[in-house]
Amino acid sequence: MNFPENLRYTKDHEWVSLDGTTATIGITDFAQRELGDIVYVDITSKGKAVAAEEVFGTVEAVKTVSDLFSPLAGTITETNPMLDTQPELVNTDPYGDGWMVKMTVTDVAAFDKLLDAAAYTATVG
Repeated sequence: MNFPENLRYTKDHEWVSLDGTTATIGITDFAQRELGDIVYVDITSKGKAVAAEEVFGTVEAVKTVSDLFSPLAGTITETNPMLDTQPELVNTDPYGDGWMVKMTVTDVAAFDKLLDAAAYTATVG
């Protein structure tokens, strides 16, 4: 499985990249494999402030529906419009075109407290 070194991860299997105060968030390669074929991504939190570990949406696979948890506190500023018609991008390109939201982060230092690639790899075995 692929866990890029430049990203941070959560125990709930979200990944985060940070550029200044803008975080891009998606689910990990591990998570998309566990879920199976993703058929729908439901994110209705655009424009809303969310706390760290708060649910910001759901992802629906053939087998199950899973909550998406915000790794950081901030305001959701953008959702990935491609996922409206191509939710399978989460399966085929979880760290690229399969990103889910962008947010303005309120506490940039919290990014460094998330799991690095080695720690996340250890978590998922």
